[in-house]
Amino acid sequence: MPGELTITADWELLDTGSPEERACFAAVTIRFDGVSLTEGRDAFVNRVRSGPMLSAYHLAEWMAWNWWRLRWEPRSNVPDWAFAHRLTAIGEGYVWPNITVSSDGERMALIARPTRERPDTPFRYINDFPAIVDAREFEFVLDQFIDQVRGQLRAEQIGETNLDRIWTDVGSERHDPDLARRRKLEALLGRDPDEADELTIESLVADAQLLGESAVNEVAADYAQGGDLLTAEALREIAERTGYDSSPRDVVGLMPGAGLPPAGRVAAWRLGAAAASALREQQGLAAVPISNQKLARLAAVRTEALTRPTHGPNISFALDQDAAAGRVVLRSKWETGRRFELARLVGDRIVHPANGRLYPATRAYTYRQKMQRSFAAELLSPFQAVDEMLAGDYSMENQQDVADHFQVSELTIRTLLVNHCRLEREELDGEFEAAVT
Repeated sequence: MPGELTITADWELLDTGSPEERACFAAVTIRFDGVSLTEGRDAFVNRVRSGPMLSAYHLAEWMAWNWWRLRWEPRSNVPDWAFAHRLTAIGEGYVWPNITVSSDGERMALIARPTRERPDTPFRYINDFPAIVDAREFEFVLDQFIDQVRGQLRAEQIGETNLDRIWTDVGSERHDPDLARRRKLEALLGRDPDEADELTIESLVADAQLLGESAVNEVAADYAQGGDLLTAEALREIAERTGYDSSPRDVVGLMPGAGLPPAGRVAAWRLGAAAASALREQQGLAAVPISNQKLARLAAVRTEALTRPTHGPNISFALDQDAAAGRVVLRSKWETGRRFELARLVGDRIVHPANGRLYPATRAYTYRQKMQRSFAAELLSPFQAVDEMLAGDYSMENQQDVADHFQVSELTIRTLLVNHCRLEREELDGEFEAAVT
């Protein structure tokens, strides 16, 4: 389970600055399960402090302005992503904590990193710690902190501020289901409120009625990784042109009583691995490799979907016409990649059944996509068998031999080893940096 997060401000005196800054100058501490993410060495007093002296007003203002992106936007390639997710971007002359905040929709990652020692920097952060927080807990903590800052402003007789105006707007948006849906889409696209193209948002809202809101949110999150925004019409055309026939009702499913944990209760990779293990046991697959023919049967498509690559978009997806007919589109031109993508789509149906007509496997770092990747890795190359074959020899050559045995990529094997703590996380490729959440 994710741990407890707190943000506290112990008010201090400040002689200069704006009225808001003077009123809300404080020793600010961000803690997670008793560990201070803001701990550092204060050069002025030559001792370690749990938090620096900062403007709590500017921190609260930044959090309020970026609330939607902090809450919903996963790590992406959007050029200004860092400005909305790294506290060091706040500015205003302070030495802000070297903390990066990202979301997968269900859980929040607050990654604290130490800073270098510099002669002209009075406070050096020293902790290197990843904090994983339930997203609803994160909302609650931010609400509390911002309300604390606003209360201090009132106590110091400061009238309405920019923070008040922003926070009032955010509150109204959060309580309006239609507006909240649009703000979430903007955040997934990597846009600030009202900065996304209105026609794009309208198109996504309409597509959600046809394909399912959750699936369209995944498509929006993928757009931030680069490429074109795929509309319902574009997906239909791609499926007809490059997809393979499928029978949605014949895709394998888990029998009742599998006992999977609810989404968000555990890390996405754990949910995916649990679902894959349950399916392997149900199907009597033991620990042997899954052939193309068997995998195709599980996914209710023809084997040629795995062996005959087609030129498609940047995502893989299954698009259902009805219970009896649909199309499956796979992105990769490599057979191991197509096997992995098809397994992801099987996992998506298992964990998100009856969730609309579209089942996308994208490049995004949302909870749903991370779950899919873990499901595919465990289904195609069960960790227990992988671990036994490696027998403690984690050399690149040995990993490649195991990958060849299970017909998966070497990266799939490395991901399994990292998730199960056989390799250090920093040894993993950048694509899977967010697997910790």
